[in-house]
Formats: sequence, C-alpha cells, structure tokens
Amino acid sequence: MRRRFCTFKSLSKPPARRKVSLTYESDTIAAIATPEGEGGISVIRVSGDGAIGIAGRGFRGTVAVDKMSSHTAHYGRFVDEEGKTIDNVVALVFRRPNSYTGEDTVELSCHGGRYLTKKILEATLRFGARAAQAGEFTKRAFLNGRIDLAQAEAVADLIHARSERAHQSSLAQLNGVLSERIARVRNQLIEVIGLLELELDFAEDGYEFTEKSKVAAQLRSAISQINDLLLTYSIGRTYRDGVKVALAGAPNVGKSSLLNALLLEDRAIVTDVPGTTRDIIEGSISLGGLLFDLSDTAGIRNTQDPVEQEGVRRAEERLSNCDILVLMLDGTRPVGDEEATAINRLASAIELRGAGCIFVLNKIDVLDPQKSPMLEVEHITAKHDVIKISAKTHQGLEALKDLLVRSALRGMPFRSEGGVTITSARHFSALERTTRSLTLALETIESGRSGEFVAVDLRAGLDALGEIIGVTSTEDILNSIFSQFCIGK
Repeated sequence: MRRRFCTFKSLSKPPARRKVSLTYESDTIAAIATPEGEGGISVIRVSGDGAIGIAGRGFRGTVAVDKMSSHTAHYGRFVDEEGKTIDNVVALVFRRPNSYTGEDTVELSCHGGRYLTKKILEATLRFGARAAQAGEFTKRAFLNGRIDLAQAEAVADLIHARSERAHQSSLAQLNGVLSERIARVRNQLIEVIGLLELELDFAEDGYEFTEKSKVAAQLRSAISQINDLLLTYSIGRTYRDGVKVALAGAPNVGKSSLLNALLLEDRAIVTDVPGTTRDIIEGSISLGGLLFDLSDTAGIRNTQDPVEQEGVRRAEERLSNCDILVLMLDGTRPVGDEEATAINRLASAIELRGAGCIFVLNKIDVLDPQKSPMLEVEHITAKHDVIKISAKTHQGLEALKDLLVRSALRGMPFRSEGGVTITSARHFSALERTTRSLTLALETIESGRSGEFVAVDLRAGLDALGEIIGVTSTEDILNSIFSQFCIGK
C-alpha cells in the first residue's frame, strides 16, 4: 500500500499550475532511537500502520497494546517469536495523528545495553517491521504535515548543537519562528500574484484591480524582509559551526601553555625545547554561548628538521582557514627579525581575509614594562586588539575570553525580528534566489511592462521561498536533507 501526498503547488492559473507529488511506503518502520552503547535505558521506536500490532506481538503486560490509550506508558516484558522473555520494558503508545510522525507509534524502553536493544529490535523486524532509514521518522512527520521542512531541519540542528546559541537558534526554528516569517512574506506575494492574475483575466475589459505603485511598494517591503534574513546568515553560521581560533607565534612563546589554560587540562606538551609542538593540537571551549575550536600550531620559524617543517606547513594551512588568529609574543625577550617578518605576514593575511586578529603578550608575571616587545611591533599591532596575559598564572585570561567573544561577534548583525537567524546554506540560497526574482519583478513594474511578466518573476520567487518550508520541493531535495539525519530520528 502506498500513500500519496499531493502538496507543493505554486499559485497560478490552472494551466500553469505545478504539482510535485511525494510518496512513501506506509509500511511500519523500527529503529533504535538512543545512542549505541550501554546506559540506563535504550529506546526502540516503531511507527506505521502496523506499529500497534507489531509491538503487541512481543509485549506482555496487564494491558494489551491494542487496548492502550494514546500517550500512556505500561510496564511489562517483551518476548521473541518463541515466547522467550528478552527484557522487562515500558511501552509508550502514541496513536495517530497525535504522534511525532503522525502515525501510530510505540516506543519500547528497555535496559540500556547493545545486546538487549538489538534483540528487541530484531524481534520487531521479525514481527513485520522494516529497519528505518536515516531520518525516516522525521521525514514522515514532515510528509504527514506535523512539521514543515524548516522545522524538520531544525530537529537535526538541535541534536547536533554544540553551544548555547546554536541550541537557542535551532529551538527557535523548530518552534516555527523562521517558518512564520517565511509564511508572512509568501502570503504577501500570493496576494499580489492573485490581484495581477485577476487583472490579466479581465484585461480586455479594462479592469485594474491594483495600482502598480502599491504592488511596487509591497515588493520593496518583501525584499527588505528577505534581506533582513540574509544578513543573519553570518552570525547564524557562527552559532551553528562555532569559531575556529588558531594560536600562532614563534616557538616557546607560550601557545601550548595558553591552550592548556583555556581548556583547564594538560592537552598540549609544554617544554623549554623549541619545536616541541610538531602537529596541531585541538580542543574546544564554550564562551558567551559560542563554541570556540582552538588549535595550538607549531611555532612559525625556518627549520631544517623535516618533521618540524611539516608541522609548520600544517600550521600555516590552519592559520589560513581560521576565524580568529591569536598571535602570541613572549614578554621576556625582544622580537627578532624573522619573528617580526612572520608576524607582519600573518597579520596582513588575516586583515585581507576580514578575519579577527588578537595580539597576546604572554608572561606578564615576569615582564619588564620598559622592555616590552610590543614596542618593536606597534606598527603592526596598532590595527588589532592587544591584551597582556600570563598563561602560567592565568592573569588576564578572563579578559582574553571576553575579547574572543567580542571578536567573534564583531561586525555581525544581531538576530532579526523575532529572533530569527539563518543557519542553513540551503535556506540562504533559496532566499538569494527569491530576492533576485522579486528584484526582477520590481524592475519590470517600474519599466511599465505588462503584469503578466511581473507575475512570472513573482511565481519564481514564491517557489524559491516555498523550498525553505517545503511548500515546493522535490524527492531529491528531501532525500538529501533527511539522509544527514541519524537512524532512529
């Protein structure tokens, strides 16, 4: 049995109406919904037309599964096809349409363990379920109208969120904040298209249902709203992906000590021997609700050691891709010509890329203010943030953390109206295409051409906008999105 979901119609006159039909097998799927490994409990999720019956074949309790009310939990045991008990379980029943997927769904909670969990899953498969594909539960939730496509993507982002701001941004999208903004603009465009096409139907009679100046004003408003969303993409990506910070400088300036101090653990080896750090050492910290991915790189210098040369090469590669460069100086010694040249080169490269650069003067616990190496490179540091710390005593460390947060958010707009941020490249692309189409429509109006040409561009913009929430979509787009989900979600 196949279900057909006819959705995704663009607004137009009947001859030009476009329809994309998506189908899925209405069979019953099952998967482990908890991470693999050992824990307090594991959950096996079963969803589809046969979920109640399949779970009922294995569940033994005071109430049969088919007699359970929706959204109730019942204790019992789960048996295999031979009637042998696998484990004691709790069965949670969610009857259609009030379930995550919009279908009958049963979740079986058992003791957490690889063997037990796998045995119960295998039993549900032998009872008639099919192993779920990646993201198939959420895909069914979308196809059944429980959530739109933007909300479905937010589910995956919420699961993978690594910071407070990523979590809040994903949660807002899941709660429909972005969808509401998109719907508001779409409704505005639909109204305009409707009036234009009505006018075209009665063109021979000379009727005019809307003034072109008012249509132009509505389009400018829509373009402004979309541009407002586009501006949030840079900060949205920062929320979702985190901030890449590279620690650079000459050997023995204290990069590894700083990494250890920020991480509050001895991640990097610290010695007085130059060139101790040969490869990139990484770690992550959360500051100001953002995730910072730190990289301790090999000291930048000319060397004949082939291993250290490779370390320097990798360091320079990492430096070219960072969001913030932390250039460290040793406060106890002067800056050599080689070091000054390297500092100037790195700072200039960062400046050209528009990334952040922070100069850190280390070892202020033993610093002689009259001999500060900062004086030797002040022509370079003048354009960048400068801070003094002691990686050993942690003096100035909190100020550095604050500076990292400010640098990460510098030049970025705050979230637009309603706390919306664009975090998806797919959404960004769709919004850009919408803006282009609406701009063309506006130019057509201002040139005095027929409303028919305006309507064509408006429908293109409407379709692009609809891709974000799934009003217009294709099977390929959906498969691409949901294939990135974990199995069981």
